[in-house]
Amino acid sequence: MLGNLKVMLGIPEYDTTLDKKLLLILSATRSRLKALLGGLDPPGELDYIILEVSVIRYNKIGSEGAISHDVEGEKTSYSNNDFAGFMEDIQTYLDNQKNSRKGKVVFL
Repeated sequence: MLGNLKVMLGIPEYDTTLDKKLLLILSATRSRLKALLGGLDPPGELDYIILEVSVIRYNKIGSEGAISHDVEGEKTSYSNNDFAGFMEDIQTYLDNQKNSRKGKVVFL
């Protein structure tokens, strides 16, 4: 996933100067998604969320906690929740997990 993140950020694959920071961002993003999934490990099918939110977090470096930023007429607004655009996808995944568990018999 590190390679894909570097491609999205326009960082050459051979440039390893930011790898430690990028791996930390990926790890923190995966952990947060795991929390949003109620403790379930994020499956591969949700890797796109980890990647996209990691890009969002990388681009916020230096602007943590800011709601908006205005420089010479260019205004940038930040969401308080980096996962906001993916909550419907996350809920759909959770709903599918609940539905797949219905009707199963477990013998102890």
